Amino acid sequence: MAVRRFTPEGMLQPTPYAHVAVGTGTRHVHVSGQIARAADGTPLAPGDLAGQVAHALRGAARGLRGAGASFDDVLRLTFYVTDWAPEKIGPFMAGVEEVAGEIGLPVPLPPSSLIGVDHLFEPDVLVEVEATAILG
Repeated sequence: MAVRRFTPEGMLQPTPYAHVAVGTGTRHVHVSGQIARAADGTPLAPGDLAGQVAHALRGAARGLRGAGASFDDVLRLTFYVTDWAPEKIGPFMAGVEEVAGEIGLPVPLPPSSLIGVDHLFEPDVLVEVEATAILG
């Protein structure tokens, strides 16, 4: 495997993600920000943070598969969430948990950042996820 994930002793624990990922491959895969949209652009899970997280992760999984990768190869995930507030962590994690087994998303997650933003490119988009992977 080209990626090893871990949390060194002395770093904050428990967290739903590994703090460190070491990639040893030579081919990089970058999946652009995925949102809750069908292939034809139809919005999915309007107003539902958990549903949009799940659909955005499914989109990231499709992008990874298209490049011959999977979440096993992911070094980093970045989530952008509109109007973030700490009380949204429950629905956010519910969306992650809803699809983790389906798409092969490891738990704990790869090193991840959740960044609160005022808004994304369209008003109904609540979350966007980007993935960076490395293949050996």
